[in-house]
Amino acid sequence: MPTSKKIQATIEKSSFIRKMFEEGARRKAQYGPENVSDFSLGNPNLEPPAKLKDILKGLIEDPSPSKHAYMPNAGFPETRKAVAEFLNSYNEATFSGDDIVMTVGAGGGLNVVFKTILDPGSEVIIPTPYFVEYDFYLDNHQGLVRRVPSKKDFSFDLDAMEQAISEKTKAVLINSPNNPTGKVYSKKDIDKLAEVLTHHSRKQGSPIYLISDEPYRKIVYDGVEVPSIFDAYPESFLVTSFSKDLSLPGERIGYAATHPDMSDKGTILAGMILCNRILGYVNAPAIMQRAIAELLYDSVDISPYKKNRDILCDALGSFGYEFQKPEGAFYLFPKSPIPDDVAFIGALRDENILTVPGSGFMGPGHFRIAYCVNESSITRSLPGFEKTIKNIKG
Repeated sequence: MPTSKKIQATIEKSSFIRKMFEEGARRKAQYGPENVSDFSLGNPNLEPPAKLKDILKGLIEDPSPSKHAYMPNAGFPETRKAVAEFLNSYNEATFSGDDIVMTVGAGGGLNVVFKTILDPGSEVIIPTPYFVEYDFYLDNHQGLVRRVPSKKDFSFDLDAMEQAISEKTKAVLINSPNNPTGKVYSKKDIDKLAEVLTHHSRKQGSPIYLISDEPYRKIVYDGVEVPSIFDAYPESFLVTSFSKDLSLPGERIGYAATHPDMSDKGTILAGMILCNRILGYVNAPAIMQRAIAELLYDSVDISPYKKNRDILCDALGSFGYEFQKPEGAFYLFPKSPIPDDVAFIGALRDENILTVPGSGFMGPGHFRIAYCVNESSITRSLPGFEKTIKNIKG
């Protein structure tokens, strides 16, 4: 066997998202892209802010020497300082550049944090449904996932989360706004979770960390605000990227931030910097570090996402689909009209509508629609959504 047994097993159970993306490419080739509505992948369809091009041109034409040389593994000091100042604009704590590690996207940042804090067999509690790549990131560092179902509205089940805490618990990982649900966790729930973690950290004599994955922070609707985990709990990490709010997923640029008052912060940050190097990232891309330092307060215009959300919600609600209206991100996570969500997305596929089963996010009985697409993809899919649910309900 050319691959390791572990990797072979992982390939066989690999992400539904990628499988549907590949199916989308096949169907577009067969039927024409104008006849397929592909909602499988959360790949932003909006262009980055126009000023990015001017910033990149300026960086390319800068004649200063050593612009592409090695740098501190944590990133350029001036970029880390700029990120800290941005965090200071909406958090009560005061950050410095020393609290920041620039990373190769949020995925790179999460791997850096996990490698830094996890011992073999350490458990990380994650409310379901969630972005299933987290499982692979934990496995990379011999960590174990402890799944806790959320409530019907996708808010925390705090009692269940507390019951899941054990002597092996090292962290709780949340994602807000959430992929796949679009849920934004409330300040009240974040504060209550912080109380639970404070109590159990004291009980076990070492911190249980709170890690928040926030690449969708700026993509929220209807006046919703994303609460700061840093305002609630000092033993916390924020990991994020510019993939979604600046539409730069291919550039793989993000950062991880530690709370300024985290216990043993010096050791933690030294570990993160080391892990950034030895995991093979070495450092985040140089030119993008310089670019995003000038774009920290910017975002794409999210009004097309909101319009797509509203078109989908209005239409699918009228057809009889049940769902929680997303507060952020660009995903809708309706209930499947039949218990077998895999079978249901197969029925949608017959209408050239590509979605992802909720089972792929540890949320069986649902399916995910990524509405970061052209509005025409939404409108041409609506008859197929209506036909499919009518056929099933008879």
